[in-house]
Amino acid sequence: MVADDGSADAPDAVDDAEDVDAAALLERAGFDADESVLTDRQAEVLALRERGLRQSDIADRLGTSRANVSSVEASARDNVDRARETVAFAEALAAPVRVEIEAGTDLYDAPKRVYDACDEAGVKVNQTAPDLMKTIGDRAGDAVHGREVRSRLFVTVDANGQIRVRQP
Repeated sequence: MVADDGSADAPDAVDDAEDVDAAALLERAGFDADESVLTDRQAEVLALRERGLRQSDIADRLGTSRANVSSVEASARDNVDRARETVAFAEALAAPVRVEIEAGTDLYDAPKRVYDACDEAGVKVNQTAPDLMKTIGDRAGDAVHGREVRSRLFVTVDANGQIRVRQP
Protein backbone atom coordinates (compact mmCIF):
# COMPACT_ATOMS: atom_id res chain seq x y z
CA MET A 1 0.00 0.00 0.00
CA VAL A 2 1.27 3.49 -0.83
CA ALA A 3 0.62 6.43 1.46
CA ASP A 4 -0.16 9.93 0.19
CA ASP A 5 3.06 11.30 1.64
CA GLY A 6 5.19 9.25 -0.70
CA SER A 7 6.13 6.62 1.84
CA ALA A 8 5.60 2.96 1.11
CA ASP A 9 3.72 0.65 3.45
CA ALA A 10 4.51 -2.54 1.56
CA PRO A 11 5.13 -5.84 3.29
CA ASP A 12 8.09 -6.53 1.01
CA ALA A 13 9.59 -3.05 1.17
CA VAL A 14 13.22 -3.06 0.12
CA ASP A 15 16.09 -1.72 2.16
CA ASP A 16 18.39 -1.06 -0.78
CA ALA A 17 16.88 0.72 -3.78
CA GLU A 18 19.83 -0.44 -5.89
CA ASP A 19 18.65 -4.07 -5.61
CA VAL A 20 15.51 -3.43 -7.66
CA ASP A 21 15.79 -3.64 -11.44
CA ALA A 22 12.75 -1.83 -12.86
CA ALA A 23 13.38 -3.00 -16.42
CA ALA A 24 13.48 -6.63 -15.28
CA LEU A 25 10.27 -6.15 -13.28
CA LEU A 26 8.50 -4.74 -16.33
CA GLU A 27 9.81 -7.49 -18.58
CA ARG A 28 8.71 -10.24 -16.16
CA ALA A 29 5.25 -8.64 -15.98
CA GLY A 30 5.03 -8.52 -19.79
CA PHE A 31 4.75 -4.73 -19.98
CA ASP A 32 4.48 -3.31 -23.49
CA ALA A 33 4.14 0.48 -23.67
CA ASP A 34 2.66 0.23 -27.18
CA GLU A 35 -0.22 -1.87 -25.82
CA SER A 36 -0.67 -0.14 -22.47
CA VAL A 37 -2.38 2.97 -21.19
CA LEU A 38 0.80 3.64 -19.20
CA THR A 39 3.99 5.25 -20.44
CA ASP A 40 7.31 3.51 -19.82
CA ARG A 41 8.07 6.02 -17.05
CA GLN A 42 4.68 5.54 -15.37
CA ALA A 43 5.09 1.76 -15.43
CA GLU A 44 8.61 2.06 -14.05
CA VAL A 45 7.50 4.29 -11.18
CA LEU A 46 4.58 2.00 -10.32
CA ALA A 47 6.81 -1.08 -10.41
CA LEU A 48 9.32 0.53 -8.08
CA ARG A 49 6.64 1.84 -5.72
CA GLU A 50 5.01 -1.60 -5.55
CA ARG A 51 8.40 -2.98 -4.52
CA GLY A 52 8.47 -0.57 -1.59
CA LEU A 53 10.73 2.19 -2.84
CA ARG A 54 10.04 5.70 -1.59
CA GLN A 55 9.35 8.46 -4.07
CA SER A 56 12.56 10.22 -3.01
CA ASP A 57 14.60 7.07 -3.76
CA ILE A 58 12.95 6.76 -7.17
CA ALA A 59 13.62 10.43 -7.86
CA ASP A 60 17.32 9.96 -7.05
CA ARG A 61 17.48 6.90 -9.28
CA LEU A 62 15.78 8.69 -12.18
CA GLY A 63 17.59 11.98 -11.75
CA THR A 64 14.43 13.99 -11.11
CA SER A 65 12.50 15.50 -8.21
CA ARG A 66 10.25 13.73 -5.74
CA ALA A 67 7.45 16.06 -6.88
CA ASN A 68 7.90 14.84 -10.45
CA VAL A 69 7.80 11.19 -9.32
CA SER A 70 4.66 11.97 -7.32
CA SER A 71 3.04 13.51 -10.40
CA VAL A 72 4.02 10.57 -12.61
CA GLU A 73 2.69 8.11 -10.03
CA ALA A 74 -0.60 9.99 -9.67
CA SER A 75 -1.06 10.05 -13.45
CA ALA A 76 -0.25 6.35 -13.67
CA ARG A 77 -2.74 5.41 -10.96
CA ASP A 78 -5.38 7.59 -12.65
CA ASN A 79 -4.70 5.81 -15.97
CA VAL A 80 -5.03 2.42 -14.27
CA ASP A 81 -8.35 3.46 -12.72
CA ARG A 82 -9.60 4.70 -16.09
CA ALA A 83 -8.55 1.45 -17.77
CA ARG A 84 -10.41 -0.57 -15.12
CA GLU A 85 -13.52 1.55 -15.65
CA THR A 86 -13.23 1.10 -19.42
CA VAL A 87 -13.04 -2.68 -19.02
CA ALA A 88 -16.01 -2.65 -16.62
CA PHE A 89 -17.98 -0.54 -19.10
CA ALA A 90 -17.16 -2.89 -22.00
CA GLU A 91 -18.17 -5.91 -19.90
CA ALA A 92 -21.41 -4.16 -18.94
CA LEU A 93 -22.21 -3.54 -22.61
CA ALA A 94 -21.69 -7.22 -23.39
CA ALA A 95 -23.70 -8.49 -20.40
CA PRO A 96 -27.17 -9.80 -21.28
CA VAL A 97 -28.58 -8.35 -18.04
CA ARG A 98 -28.24 -4.69 -17.09
CA VAL A 99 -30.17 -3.19 -14.22
CA GLU A 100 -29.98 0.42 -13.12
CA ILE A 101 -30.48 0.97 -9.40
CA GLU A 102 -31.40 4.60 -8.84
CA ALA A 103 -30.22 6.70 -5.91
CA GLY A 104 -32.71 6.49 -3.06
CA THR A 105 -33.59 2.84 -3.74
CA ASP A 106 -33.89 0.51 -0.77
CA LEU A 107 -31.22 -2.16 -1.16
CA TYR A 108 -33.87 -4.77 -0.24
CA ASP A 109 -35.63 -3.96 -3.54
CA ALA A 110 -32.56 -4.62 -5.71
CA PRO A 111 -32.60 -8.45 -5.78
CA LYS A 112 -36.12 -8.63 -7.22
CA ARG A 113 -35.19 -6.20 -9.96
CA VAL A 114 -32.07 -8.22 -10.80
CA TYR A 115 -33.95 -11.54 -10.67
CA ASP A 116 -36.73 -10.19 -12.90
CA ALA A 117 -34.22 -8.95 -15.48
CA CYS A 118 -32.36 -12.28 -15.35
CA ASP A 119 -35.59 -14.24 -15.83
CA GLU A 120 -36.43 -12.10 -18.84
CA ALA A 121 -32.98 -12.72 -20.34
CA GLY A 122 -32.88 -16.42 -19.43
CA VAL A 123 -29.84 -15.98 -17.17
CA LYS A 124 -29.49 -17.84 -13.88
CA VAL A 125 -28.13 -16.17 -10.76
CA ASN A 126 -26.85 -18.56 -8.13
CA GLN A 127 -27.22 -16.17 -5.20
CA THR A 128 -29.98 -15.86 -2.65
CA ALA A 129 -31.55 -12.43 -2.15
CA PRO A 130 -29.49 -11.76 1.03
CA ASP A 131 -26.30 -12.83 -0.78
CA LEU A 132 -27.16 -10.62 -3.73
CA MET A 133 -27.81 -7.64 -1.44
CA LYS A 134 -24.44 -8.25 0.24
CA THR A 135 -22.69 -8.52 -3.13
CA ILE A 136 -24.23 -5.26 -4.33
CA GLY A 137 -23.51 -3.49 -1.04
CA ASP A 138 -19.92 -4.71 -0.87
CA ARG A 139 -19.09 -3.90 -4.48
CA ALA A 140 -20.85 -0.52 -4.47
CA GLY A 141 -18.53 0.90 -1.83
CA ASP A 142 -19.72 4.21 -0.44
CA ALA A 143 -22.66 4.32 -2.89
CA VAL A 144 -24.60 2.17 -0.41
CA HIS A 145 -25.04 3.06 3.23
CA GLY A 146 -27.04 0.61 5.30
CA ARG A 147 -30.06 -0.18 3.16
CA GLU A 148 -29.97 3.05 1.16
CA VAL A 149 -28.48 3.27 -2.31
CA ARG A 150 -27.06 6.78 -2.21
CA SER A 151 -25.90 7.07 -5.80
CA ARG A 152 -26.91 5.41 -9.04
CA LEU A 153 -25.53 1.93 -9.66
CA PHE A 154 -25.47 -0.43 -12.58
CA VAL A 155 -25.74 -4.13 -11.85
CA THR A 156 -24.84 -6.41 -14.73
CA VAL A 157 -25.04 -10.17 -14.95
CA ASP A 158 -23.14 -12.07 -17.63
CA ALA A 159 -24.31 -15.27 -19.30
CA ASN A 160 -22.56 -17.32 -16.59
CA GLY A 161 -24.38 -15.52 -13.76
CA GLN A 162 -21.37 -13.42 -12.75
CA ILE A 163 -22.49 -10.18 -11.13
CA ARG A 164 -20.72 -6.84 -11.53
CA VAL A 165 -21.62 -3.61 -9.82
CA ARG A 166 -20.35 -0.24 -10.98
CA GLN A 167 -20.98 3.40 -10.32
CA PRO A 168 -21.19 5.58 -13.42
